[in-house]
Amino acid sequence: MRFFNFLQQDIAIDIGTANFLVLHQDKVIVDEPSIIAFNYTTGEVVAIGRQAEQMVGKEHENIRIVRPLKNGVIADFHAAEHMIKGMLKLSERGKFGLSPSYKMVVCVPAGITEVEKRAIRDSTVIAGAKEVYLIHEPVAAAIGMGLDVQEPTGHMIIDIGGGTTEIAVIALSGIVCAQSVRIAGNNFDEDILEYIRREHSMLIGRRTAERIKLEVGAALDDLSEPPAPYAVKGRNLMNGLPKQVSITHHDIASCLDRSLTKIEEAVLLTLEMTPPELSSDIHQSGIYLTGGGALLRGLDKRLSRKTKLPIHVVDTPLRSVVNGTGIALKNLDNFKFLMR
Repeated sequence: MRFFNFLQQDIAIDIGTANFLVLHQDKVIVDEPSIIAFNYTTGEVVAIGRQAEQMVGKEHENIRIVRPLKNGVIADFHAAEHMIKGMLKLSERGKFGLSPSYKMVVCVPAGITEVEKRAIRDSTVIAGAKEVYLIHEPVAAAIGMGLDVQEPTGHMIIDIGGGTTEIAVIALSGIVCAQSVRIAGNNFDEDILEYIRREHSMLIGRRTAERIKLEVGAALDDLSEPPAPYAVKGRNLMNGLPKQVSITHHDIASCLDRSLTKIEEAVLLTLEMTPPELSSDIHQSGIYLTGGGALLRGLDKRLSRKTKLPIHVVDTPLRSVVNGTGIALKNLDNFKFLMR
């Protein structure tokens, strides 16, 4: 029995639309883009994670690149199964040439359906999991921030990931009210793509759009420390020749305004749904902002202006969810009632 326990590995997984993270013994051992490349002819896996991402926009006809998750849930079951298997191989620590069995806690969006939960369970079981527990992302994020989710005090979390924005009020170890909006980082990239095409008659790739978001992305025009303009290269749609334009944070703030307004509306709706006693707690403690979208310049200030509440960007917004999932895994007896 001890031998088989030796071969078991306890891991926490954040299967995000944009990034796949695996945490083992309080250490992130895998942090890769959620993407996989297949050979069209043989169906074999060519690359996963960062290697597959480098192929985007450069692949030939015999390579098929897939993002298995859309809006935080599995859209391609076959690709997801192979991606999870490949990511786990990157983290394997089995002895004597044997692959370990896994006990997993996987975080999922708060608005996920039972069918979507089953797809995640089935994919992880096929990939080698013996035990699988699911925890909602806002709860995992709150645990990862160090908040006591079991106390009768209300905490409001906004988690802006790659595919979804999760907004939840948490108290007494549960989600009191929540909104799950399928507008997040990927939509920001699409907004930038469309803006460059419309305003500059230039075509760029998704990786370039993401780079623009990182370099000059902003939610407001009036930043205290605005970034320098960023030179963007792409293809001129008028004549097909290479072209370069300069993009400023003003441009990005303008093109992201519609998507950010929808997130603001969801935040206000969640606040309207919040019981008055918990509203009092939130008024005192403010709102916690996490996820990759939390790094968008000026977003905390914009949300603060809209809600008239203090907005706190957590110290490690990209990893608060997986860190909280890892804490839940280590204290499974205490948090098991939060699992689904």
